[in-house]
Order: sequence, then C-alpha cells, then structure tokens
Amino acid sequence: MSELPAYKTIIVTKIDNSAGLKVGQIQFNRPDVLNALNIELMGELLDALQKFDKDGETGCIIITGSAKAFAAGADIKEMATQSAIDMHIRDQFAVWDKIRKIKKPVIAAVSGFALGGGCELSMACDMIVAAESAKFGQPEIKLGVIPGAGGTQRLTRAIGKARAMEMILTGRMYSAREMYEAGLVSRLADDEVFIEEAVALAKEIASMPPIALQMAKDSILKAFDTTIEGGLEYERKAFYLLFASEDMKEGMGAFVEKRKPKWKGK
Repeated sequence: MSELPAYKTIIVTKIDNSAGLKVGQIQFNRPDVLNALNIELMGELLDALQKFDKDGETGCIIITGSAKAFAAGADIKEMATQSAIDMHIRDQFAVWDKIRKIKKPVIAAVSGFALGGGCELSMACDMIVAAESAKFGQPEIKLGVIPGAGGTQRLTRAIGKARAMEMILTGRMYSAREMYEAGLVSRLADDEVFIEEAVALAKEIASMPPIALQMAKDSILKAFDTTIEGGLEYERKAFYLLFASEDMKEGMGAFVEKRKPKWKGK
C-alpha cells in the first residue's frame, strides 16, 4: 500500500513514527450530514480496511470521524422510501459481515455523535477510544424500526441485557462516561487529545507480533460465537499453532537473551 487511494467519502492516511510503527487511519468525510453512513461510504470504508489488512507495513487501524460526529447514523434518505423487498435485495448489511472479518485490530476513535449505525460501527471495531464529548445511542425505535447492523446483539454483549434494553427501547443518548463505566468504551480522553490517545494505543498494538495479534483477536471474537468449552479449545489450537511461527521463536529467544525482539510477521 505504497500509494494511498483517493476516496469521495473518507480520508485515508498512514501514521508513522521514528520506531517504524505504522497505523492506518480512516476518517469519515461527509460533514454536511454528520458523517451519515450511506452505501457509498460503507463501500469505501470496506475497501480501505481490506487494503490496510493486506498491507504488510500496517499493524493497526483507526476509524474516526469529525469533532462534531463520529457518525450520526445511517443515511435515512436512502431508506425512507424502500420496501421490505427492496431492503432484502439491496442487502446493505452484507458489508458489515465483511468488516467483521478484518484480521488486524481496529480502533474506533469517537467524538461527538455516535448514533444508530454510527454506534453500531463503533461496536463492530475491536476497541473504542472516546472523547468526553461523545454521545452514544440507538435511536432507531423513534423511526419505527430497530437496530439492524448488530446493535441488539453487540450492545447486549457489551453492557448487559438490562442496559441494552433501556438504551434501545428508549432511543435516548448516553454520554461517553456512562458508556465507559458500562464497559462499552475502553478508554476515555479529553476532546483535545482523544485522537492522540487512540494513535498511542494503536502504535502500542502495532509494535506487537502481527500473527499473534491476529490470532488473539480471532480467539477473543470466538468467545461470542461458542460455548466456553468450544472457545477454550479454539484458543488452545491457536496457541499451539503459533509455535510454528518465526515470531514465536524470535519472541522467546529475545526474552531469554534479554534483548528487544524484531518481528517478521511470519
């Protein structure tokens, strides 16, 4: 990914530092509609994520919006006149399934509104770093529908049944601090430095061995799909498999020799 592609609805950059740690950043760029998630934006987001996922230089990915809004929801104008059959044929949520298959860790850096699809997209990421100004909510009930991109499932798993019920059935907004205390947000930061906080976390993650990162992420996600017995079996197989990697030999060798490891991603 030597040349970053140009998109219409997102801005893509690669963040580097003196240690050679590279972080991919994707910023939504539809300020006139508070970064509403239309079909074009979601398609470009998936394309950028997949390119970073295949890029050997990139260790972690950040998705962010603007100071006013991470994403204020789906683009209602695209859906308001659609029928049930139209929605079935369009299958607009298929792209979300592909986003879930991104192997590298993905951080949502959220400020302003993260509502509806914006809240669901932040939850589809692996971690959320939120500015104090961030507001989370699933207001679909006020439009006569329910969350359709994973909100009823991911939110319930993240904050529990009772809180998810209240949040979705009332459609009201919750502060970043409320969501941090509920366990949805992993880090809370001042508005002036939330991006720096997300970048620092991303660089720390990017400094770890790439294959082990992917195996760890995959194993954690498996916890939501299976029983504890099935999850433990999956984790154990992933653990054993990593003993076939060059990075495992390098990591343990460096520990014994008391030096800094040099990861190869192999």
